[in-house]
Parts: sequence; structure tokens; C-alpha cells
Amino acid sequence: MDRTDGHDVLCMGRVGVDLYPLRTGIGLEDVDTFGKYLGGSAGNVAVAAARHGRAAALISRTGDDPFGRYVHRALRELGVDDRFVTPVGHLPTPVTFCEIFPPDEFPLYFYRFPKAPDLEIHGDELDLDAVRAAHVFWFTGTGLSVEPSRSAHLTALSARDRGRSVAGAAFTVFDLDYRPMFWDSQQHARDECGAALQHATVAVGNREECETAVGESDPSRAADALLERGVDLAIVKQGPKGVLARTAEESVEVAPFPVEVVNGLGAGDGFGGALCHGLLAGWDLEQVVRFANVAGAIVASRLECSTAMPTTAEVQALLTGATHV
Repeated sequence: MDRTDGHDVLCMGRVGVDLYPLRTGIGLEDVDTFGKYLGGSAGNVAVAAARHGRAAALISRTGDDPFGRYVHRALRELGVDDRFVTPVGHLPTPVTFCEIFPPDEFPLYFYRFPKAPDLEIHGDELDLDAVRAAHVFWFTGTGLSVEPSRSAHLTALSARDRGRSVAGAAFTVFDLDYRPMFWDSQQHARDECGAALQHATVAVGNREECETAVGESDPSRAADALLERGVDLAIVKQGPKGVLARTAEESVEVAPFPVEVVNGLGAGDGFGGALCHGLLAGWDLEQVVRFANVAGAIVASRLECSTAMPTTAEVQALLTGATHV
């Protein structure tokens, strides 16, 4: 694959089905109606990038079942290339439920048993030409939690390392994405994240995820620690305290964009897709972070995740008008 033929954004990691309650403020035991949506962090980021007009693709796996067929259909309808999403015959497509207690309590319940298909990605099945050619390669911490996914990720990252020297691959983004239930210990997560950071040019995470990856939860110290591990850009998301972004030459802090929160679960993925768009557009760091911050806020003001991802025009309208959602 020629460098110019690469996807703008190629994500690798979780995908599945979100079943979200259509009534908020009550426990799942009392919910009687749900909405069905495409879900999973990597899938959501790919959708978010596609909403900004980027050629986006996903590397993942589903079950060979009706929910797996739904994932493929939803990805295509939302503008994401699904050619690298393959079935696993013996595992069901993951389903995720949540409870919605705005503004800041959104418990998640993952049904990924006995194992999620997206953790059955094998390195020898990857299209490494596509991995090398992607302008942004986005991967998540969850994919490092077990084999064979861990080795597949390292195979992809090694290909990116080689691609950087011969094809000018632009951004390798590590979404720190720490979910304790997917790991046997936080120390194990720290070890694997530390190894993966050596291959990343950009790292993105909240304070807990940074603490897991580099042992620092203070935003400034966490950003510095990520830079010391070799990334060019460290982004620490602080929820209601905004976002800190830092390079070796520049530090930017952006205040939160005020919204009436409906469901905060997809905000980080909306931020991620918008971040990819801004980086590829070549904007200055403050513009990139402000744009991504508003994109995430828009998603938090909506119920679902994937189909809630805003367009560039929606984000720019709020930035220009400084309008609250």
C-alpha cells in the first residue's frame, strides 16, 4: 500500500454493542426500554474521526452472530471502513449496559464473557501495510491486557516504528484507557503500558489512567512523565477541571466547556476523534485541544456514544459562538 493510500485514522481495539437505558436516574433493575448503539472505545473514536470527514477504519473482531452483523452495518453506516473487523466463531459479540445518573455517575456493566472477540486479534492476521500507511494509528490500553491481543498490538507498533523511518508515518496515539476489570493487577497494566509508550508519539488519558501508566496522577507531573517516556505530546484529561496538553516546548491548559451532562461515557472518544482531526489538520496545539474539548462536551450532552459524535460544523459553531450546549 502506497503512503498516500493510507487511512487518515486507523483504530485498533474494542468494539461491541451498547444497550443504554432510555430512562435516566434509575437503576437497571427498573429500566424497561433500551436503545441499541454501536459501542467500544476504538470503534467510537473511528466513528468520531469519520464525522469530521476523515477516512477512518477499525481493526477489531466480533462474534459470528446477529450483534456482530449489526456492528458491521453500523460501522459502514457511520462512515468507518470495516474490512479489518473479522468474526470469531466461538465467542459472542460483547454487550455493554450502563446506568445513567447525571451529571457524574455512569456505572458500566461489561458482558465480555468468556472472552471478548476483540482480544482475539492475532498479529499474523494484521495488514501491516495498512498499519504503516495510516496517518494516525490509534490503540488502547485494554488491547494490551491479554494474549494474543497484546502481541498483535506490539506487532502493529513495531510496524509503525519501521514505517516512521521509511514512510513518514505521522501519529501513533496511545489511548491509555485503563479499565481495572480487564486486568489481573494495576502493576501488570503499568508494565505493559510502559512498554507500549516507547512506540507512541501521543499519549492521552485521564488522571487515573496516567497514574496507572506512569505512576503520577498530578496532571503536570503526569504530563512530564509521559514526555520522559518518549512521546511528543502528552494530554491529561481532568474532567470538570479541563485538559492539560504538553510538548517539550509548549504547555496548554483548556478550561472545560459548560454543558448539561446527559451521559459522560462517550465524551473521551468524541475528544479522541476530534484530536485526530486537529492533528491531521496541522492546527496549533491550543486550537487542537479546544476543538477536541468541545467535541467531547457535545457527546456528554447526548444519550448515546457513537451516533452522538458531532460534525466539524457543530463543533466550530459552538467555538465561534461560545454557545453552551
